[in-house]
Amino acid sequence: MNIKSMAIMLALGLVGGMAGYALTGAFSDKNDKNDATEIRQDTGAHAQFASSMPTYFTSATPTEFTTAAEKCIDGVVHVKTMYAQQGGNSRDYADLFDFFFGVPNQPMRMEPQQASGSGVIISKDGYIVTNNPVIENATSIEVVLNDRRSYEATLIGRDPQTDIALLKIEADNLTAIPFGNSDNLKVGEWVMAIGNPFNLTSTVTSGIVSAKARNLNILERKGAIESFIQTDAAVNPGNSGGALVNTDGQLVGINTAIFSQTGNFAGYAFAVPSSIVKKVISDLMEYGTVQRAMLGVMISDVTPEIAKENNLDKIKGVYVEDVSKLSAAADAGIEKGDIILAINDKNTNTIAELQEAVSQFRPGNTATVKYSRDGDIRTAQVTFKNQDNNTDITTRKAMDLLGASFEELSKEDLKELDLSYGVQVTDLQSGKMMSAGIRKGFIITQINNTPIKKVEDIEKIISNTKGGVYIEGEYPNGRPAYYAFGMK
Repeated sequence: MNIKSMAIMLALGLVGGMAGYALTGAFSDKNDKNDATEIRQDTGAHAQFASSMPTYFTSATPTEFTTAAEKCIDGVVHVKTMYAQQGGNSRDYADLFDFFFGVPNQPMRMEPQQASGSGVIISKDGYIVTNNPVIENATSIEVVLNDRRSYEATLIGRDPQTDIALLKIEADNLTAIPFGNSDNLKVGEWVMAIGNPFNLTSTVTSGIVSAKARNLNILERKGAIESFIQTDAAVNPGNSGGALVNTDGQLVGINTAIFSQTGNFAGYAFAVPSSIVKKVISDLMEYGTVQRAMLGVMISDVTPEIAKENNLDKIKGVYVEDVSKLSAAADAGIEKGDIILAINDKNTNTIAELQEAVSQFRPGNTATVKYSRDGDIRTAQVTFKNQDNNTDITTRKAMDLLGASFEELSKEDLKELDLSYGVQVTDLQSGKMMSAGIRKGFIITQINNTPIKKVEDIEKIISNTKGGVYIEGEYPNGRPAYYAFGMK
């Protein structure tokens, strides 16, 4: 067997088995997905992250990578997931099967799908960080350690805006990778990527930091935060969720994406900085949802024309296009036309740098904002707010636990389906409904014996239910179905 034929066999054998995604061309082929909120279980005391090493360390050109590799290899895991098969024409096919073979209203057999990626152990008691796409929509999650021990994982929470998810396994005395400070990374610094590309477990590759604060517009979600570390360390499908570490064995990023026209590594890989990762998972552990600080400004990068108009000696900072009323920026006196130069002495010369800086705060936190107005350099104390324009810590709503989106049916739809009322499930993410077996397209007619005529009816019942939930309804082909789950 020659090398070419072996490569073809490997490719055929692994297609469809990898979670993680590639960026192709101008990113026009990536499908947008609806956000789902975090899933959290009561995990008791908060985990202690592995102790970080001195943050002043800068990795110089190494003579070898073995020390860091030995420190980190057991801290990276293989994440395997199962998914319920979903296809656009599956229900139509089921209807034809019923018609020709005379078995109407029988449950449709759905073959589960498998996918895999990587994860990083961040605490000795089993907290693991990975990428959101690795576990999104998964019906079950398995974590395999480097020593081949296998555990069922619980999804603690996820944040589509940063592409980060947090898992938990019931294990002790695990090897955890300590957090490094990604702010201290320098372009040209050596790093290593550790993960499971093409199911080749515990693979280590090396390269340098090629750039920082890259905004690729790949997350395509409202409020998405993109400030990626770019590296030329080889990253391929299956590396998603794996570790990017410096030569001292510190976690400086979570590998997320590659830029490629083939779907395989082409010299450009991207990781979420550890500064963002650490804040997100801390919030998920403590609150069950990410506490998003809002400055309340519309911004753009500074152009040579803007710099000249504002008497800047250099093209730097981020231009304020507009300021929202009652926002943190408005309260601090920041105005349209100002140029934000730094937050707490951290330069903000691009939108990505400003997003990364703000993402490390919670509502109610304060920071010093340095900005320019008509050539004058000023500072302001800003108290960040949440999306509701107050400084409260946000809590998860009961509806978030369902992990579903809904749509009210029109009179025409109801007539065609021969229903008097009902609300349709239009999207499913990890949550109570998916775990119960509900599929996209299901029409809810009753919850706990109460008719469901609009989305508000669902919210009212779920918000006031502490125990069990009993759902009745049917699928568009007329097949009735009944589901039950608990809200605890």
